[in-house]
Amino acid sequence: MGLRSKRDDTAGAEHTAHTRGRCAVELRGVTRRYGRLRGPRSAQRAVHALRGIDLVLPYGSFTAVMGPSGSGKSTFLQCSAGLDRPTSGTVRLGGTEITALNENKLTALRRTRLGFVFQAFNLLPSLTVEQNVLLPMRLAGHRPDRRRAAEVLGQVGLADYAKRRPHEMSGGQQQRVALARALVTAPEVVFADEPTGALDTATAAEVLGLLRHAVDGLGATVVMVTHDPAAAAWADRVLFLADGAFAGSLERYGDCGARDAADRIAARMADLTSRAAQARDPRAGAGAAVAA
Repeated sequence: MGLRSKRDDTAGAEHTAHTRGRCAVELRGVTRRYGRLRGPRSAQRAVHALRGIDLVLPYGSFTAVMGPSGSGKSTFLQCSAGLDRPTSGTVRLGGTEITALNENKLTALRRTRLGFVFQAFNLLPSLTVEQNVLLPMRLAGHRPDRRRAAEVLGQVGLADYAKRRPHEMSGGQQQRVALARALVTAPEVVFADEPTGALDTATAAEVLGLLRHAVDGLGATVVMVTHDPAAAAWADRVLFLADGAFAGSLERYGDCGARDAADRIAARMADLTSRAAQARDPRAGAGAAVAA
């Protein structure tokens, strides 16, 4: 796999024409501001986490989102998934404008149409693997489908683990259970927040391979926030955030190796991190230039 560079502050807008009406995720003019803007000094206290995000992601795509610390990655995921409300702009999931939904409808949408995988596995220790996987169905008020649970456990390589409890499993196995739980309702979009952050390199590759298979083999749509270039290299496209705005992208192409792709992603991240450090302290950039 390789990645080609694309510098476009409205990354994803090129898909608008041929995905309208069938896009998985669509953000238009999304901003998120924390703090108030009242009074002459209040602007200094306000934090602009997202600044006018425009994005369209088609069904069946695997998108990674990266950026320096404080770039808005987590806020982007939370607003996209309906876990937080933007200050302005609209978010659509599968054609439904979620910014217009009340909390009850938003909760119902998350439970039935979205899947989530986090760095912390968030499995209930008192439940078996099967019961953990079926939890989204129970929360949505649906009758638990044990055959469906067996199906998704088989897809993540845990067909024989249904009756075990989380403490009897390794970290990688627990994250597989979390992925099976995310897939059990056949969600339109799976949002993954640092899904390999607590795993070793080999186990992380196994989990990323399962996410890749969910897209290629099951038709899922995955949006993953990560700090790891090697993890991002599994995606179809990597979007970069800086200071709450898109700062370009790299897209998958050809048969270039994953290591080369990861190196290109790491180089872009190093550049963005350097720019962010210089913005905070111009002397840091000047010192680096003198040293060079």
